[in-house]
Amino acid sequence: MEAECKSVHDPFYCRHQRGNCSGHFMSMKPAMIGAKAERRVLFPGPIVVGAGPSGLAVAACLKDKGIPSLILERSNCIASLWQLRTYDRLRLHLPKRFCELPLLPFPSWFPTYPTKQQFVAYLEAYVRQFDIQPVFNASVVAAEYDAAAGFWRVRTVSSGGGSEKERTEYVCRWVVVATGENAEAVLPEIAGLEEFKGPVVHTSLYRRGDVYRNKRVLVVGCGNSGMEVSLDLCNHNAHPSMVVRDSVSHPWLCSLSSLCHQNPIHVRFPLSRNHITTESSS
Repeated sequence: MEAECKSVHDPFYCRHQRGNCSGHFMSMKPAMIGAKAERRVLFPGPIVVGAGPSGLAVAACLKDKGIPSLILERSNCIASLWQLRTYDRLRLHLPKRFCELPLLPFPSWFPTYPTKQQFVAYLEAYVRQFDIQPVFNASVVAAEYDAAAGFWRVRTVSSGGGSEKERTEYVCRWVVVATGENAEAVLPEIAGLEEFKGPVVHTSLYRRGDVYRNKRVLVVGCGNSGMEVSLDLCNHNAHPSMVVRDSVSHPWLCSLSSLCHQNPIHVRFPLSRNHITTESSS
């Protein structure tokens, strides 16, 4: 599942790679490409695809060296995965000293494991500190390297709410892909799932457990998200069960169960059908 998650969302995944050593173009693009660009922009520095933590860090480090860069972001904000597709109780899973971006440490008063809100505030301060100005609502649909000219041609389509989609071609010498590993939700194929009449929710759409109070919930997967969602459900008096593909014996399961005094979590093998919340491996 992890390999599938990392490939299915990658806008530069070479499923239909064309060109050869003697050709003029070396192409990295998805199967479907938009029409010819209506606007062309020649940019002197690198184009960075993605305004998540990695993309912001690249832009800041380049600026520190006096190199201009331009970030293209398909969403309408920085760190869209953190801001738009994470549950409320999320915290960093590693101590903050391992997660701070280059050139700007976390505030000293932040806890060891900053909350989602604190991490987003830190990223917004990072953008202000280095005057990073991403181009939002710009979905990259293709990137082709023109070997004869020595330039990349990066094509975008506006992803805003308007009916008219603006198409732009950026011409540059370097492209940095910072699209992340978990940008797209991947739902596993589960035999018989179509017969289940209840809601099926991916963790990217889960926010908090109060809507599941007194309900039975089946959590598929015991990664970081599956563990935290199960604990959150317990804290809101839901009745979660967890299923995983393989037998596991992990101290996390013991620790998690010990935290859920009122509604213990039952780990089940094999998969059974209840209310289902699915989690992609990460």
